[in-house]
Amino acid sequence: MNLSQEEWVAQLEADENVVILDVRTEDEYNDGIIPEAINIDIHKGQEFISELEALDKNKKYYVYCRSGARSGKACEIMNEMGFEYAYNLEGGILGWDGEIVSP
Repeated sequence: MNLSQEEWVAQLEADENVVILDVRTEDEYNDGIIPEAINIDIHKGQEFISELEALDKNKKYYVYCRSGARSGKACEIMNEMGFEYAYNLEGGILGWDGEIVSP
């Protein structure tokens, strides 16, 4: 599900049992992240799928990338794998006006 930044932040703050997931490359991740994000690079193919399989499907995942395209794809993959709650940040970190920290 695609959410605007305002919707993404509001739901993230209201929800419990959440994980912020950054699907960019390690280099992009190291340039700065949304606080508390974990990194699983979507470009790693089967390794990406394997890392997703290890996650708790009962948690709610707030997913972002640079512009929103890769994270949108990641949410589709997660839905196909049985994740009920995967929310894509429209516009990605490029459109983010919240806090950005070093990982």
